[in-house]
Amino acid sequence: MIPKIAYISFLLLFLFAGCIQQIAISSIGSIMDNGFTVLNREEDLDIAEKSIASNLKLLEAVMESDPDNEHFQLLASMGYSSYALAFAEDATPERAKLFYLRGRDYGLKILLQNKKFAAAFDKELVEFSASLNTFSNDDIPAIFWTAIGWGGYAYLSLSDPEAIAALPKIEAMMQFVARRQPDYFQGGAHFFLGTLYGSMPKALGGNPDNSKKEFEKALQINQGKFLMTYIYYARSYAVQTQNKELFKNCLNTVDTTSLDVLPDMRLSNAVAKKKAVLLRERISDFFLEEEPIDSLENEN
Repeated sequence: MIPKIAYISFLLLFLFAGCIQQIAISSIGSIMDNGFTVLNREEDLDIAEKSIASNLKLLEAVMESDPDNEHFQLLASMGYSSYALAFAEDATPERAKLFYLRGRDYGLKILLQNKKFAAAFDKELVEFSASLNTFSNDDIPAIFWTAIGWGGYAYLSLSDPEAIAALPKIEAMMQFVARRQPDYFQGGAHFFLGTLYGSMPKALGGNPDNSKKEFEKALQINQGKFLMTYIYYARSYAVQTQNKELFKNCLNTVDTTSLDVLPDMRLSNAVAKKKAVLLRERISDFFLEEEPIDSLENEN
């Protein structure tokens, strides 16, 4: 009788411990959600950079106990891609590429649970694009952040044929988001497509007219309050069309707009202001200098 009671007691203790762990994991999930929300409101870039890095490692530690938790995977996808864009790609692009890949791969863990998408993932673009239609609007965040990670890596790897070959599939993912939920993340799919069409040569899908249209859609959605839109408008479309006036106007708008214009996205807008400074410092790299008229007359 005593051994049986001991066995039952051990079993109850084991089950209780499992419940405690699940409750703890659930609680951490809520804490992580709140943490990322608070970080998005942070305007001090040093605090944000350190906090995001710490939160990501904590998140990965929690996922060791719950590796199939799609909510955690989505947070990791968002976190690594955002960290790469905000704090790594300008100063250490090789490091940023690694973070973008982590963001992509965490997102793919979610998306590849869809059997039709998984079956079409390595197939031709037509089949890949068709498989996206099997997703619902609930899957939009995972598709968006997977494409952000994948696209960020490709943008920094233009000498890599494999990365270039993935661009049509990345484009298809963002077109899906733009159709289904155009206002997601401040019109993020539209300014991503605007950047893609405005950065690539025509042979790789570049199209200045389409780029401009996509940026105009994004600005209409976010009312010009999400300043990162102006950064990529300047960096892609304005540079490709050699429109220096537009380039300067975009950066001036970023400089003069208060971070309070979008309180819940202060961090993104603070990053945009930092990027505006870096872009302005490189203006001579982006635009061909016109020769003074008097020098041309002297040659004649």
